[in-house]
Amino acid sequence: MLLRTIVIAGGGFSGVVTAANLLRRPPAGPTRLVLIERGAHLGRGVAYADWKFPYLLNVPASRMSASSAAPNQFLQFAQRRLPQVTGEDFLPRSLYGEYLQEVLLAAQLSAPSNIRLEIMHAEVLNIRRIERHLPLQVELSGGARLTADDVVLALGNPPPSSIPAASAVLDHPAYTNDPWCAEFQFDRPQNVMLIGTGLTAVDVINRASHDPLFTPTIHAVSRHGLVPPRQTAFRPDAFKGDGNALLLAASRSLRGLTSAVRLLASEAERCGGDWREAVTFVRNMAPTIWQRLPERDRVRFLRHLRAQWDVHRHRLPPQMLHRVESLRNNGRLHVHAARIQRLQPQGTRVEATWIERHSGQTRSQTFDRIVNCTGPDYDIARSTHSLWRNILQCGLCVPDSLGLGLRTGPGGAVIDANGWPGPHLFYVGPMLRADHWEATAVGELRVHAERLAAVLSEGR
Repeated sequence: MLLRTIVIAGGGFSGVVTAANLLRRPPAGPTRLVLIERGAHLGRGVAYADWKFPYLLNVPASRMSASSAAPNQFLQFAQRRLPQVTGEDFLPRSLYGEYLQEVLLAAQLSAPSNIRLEIMHAEVLNIRRIERHLPLQVELSGGARLTADDVVLALGNPPPSSIPAASAVLDHPAYTNDPWCAEFQFDRPQNVMLIGTGLTAVDVINRASHDPLFTPTIHAVSRHGLVPPRQTAFRPDAFKGDGNALLLAASRSLRGLTSAVRLLASEAERCGGDWREAVTFVRNMAPTIWQRLPERDRVRFLRHLRAQWDVHRHRLPPQMLHRVESLRNNGRLHVHAARIQRLQPQGTRVEATWIERHSGQTRSQTFDRIVNCTGPDYDIARSTHSLWRNILQCGLCVPDSLGLGLRTGPGGAVIDANGWPGPHLFYVGPMLRADHWEATAVGELRVHAERLAAVLSEGR
């Protein structure tokens, strides 16, 4: 029987969990599984890297298992290292990276003899399809090439795009377009601007305020000026909403859907619960709702309601929100609902001009550092990543028309330029939101990884 080669490009959460599932339930024949990670450590990436500052997970330990079949797996891992940990604790992200490494190692040690795992540290630069039903050629940094029967793209979150107003300062030392590209220092006399007020901005705020002696004055600016609320204790299946009514509202209009979600939140609170339980209920139905919405309503949602959904959907650990509120009360943090008009170099500093949302007033101030915290840019049509540019150019994939990622078919098969799920090329990761909307958290991504592994195992 011929040896089958499966290549997974990316060794972060999605790549590691897909590989672990394939190792546990591999294809029937002899299989070579190649996991390629450009960084030094598997399971880390940006999200779970071992930074000097102890970033916390935004989700409690009891909801972070990489396996839907073993929901307490991460909690049990954490308790072996920190016996006092409970399921409602928010743990360091670096610990989660260790957990993913253990998940992969355990799967590798228990794998059947017909599959073997190879780990390569390189960057995937291009994928070529020689002919439609023949193997794919994977080109790596350093000139190496692999021939693969199947390729899984598990590239994780892309970097943020540069905002148009920053064109004059992209190379300025006081401007940082990607807050995860390096560790940078803050000092108390500094004035710092953060472009964005979501989870990325809160991460930077916590980094900047970790030592009170070096906490600068921070101005965080976003179109709506919304800061994520806190997480609350998780009650599984606490809220039983009317899913059929929600789907019916979604099929009629975005306005009806919005009203239905507000009613669900009110109902949850009337029942002695929390509006967050209603948001979780809607989140679980989000893929079906999103697929039912006509494109005109998707466009309207992204323009008018996306910020509201994101801020209520992606919430903060209580201790992180407490720090944000303390900084605001002490005058060290100022949050603005505004639009950045321009950024201009002023010697070693940068002058920012913005228009306040509610008053229309134009304000200008000079900052020692400006950090782009707008989050990942999922629009692959404007990606600077060599792999995305190359496979777009040769028609192996197509971007979503709304800039949310790329189009995929059943099991994560990548839709090609002809509109067909291209054979043997798959994707798993946050860009699935183009077709599923909710596809950025562990709860959704682990299911997508499990389904994709099943497709690859049973496909031939």
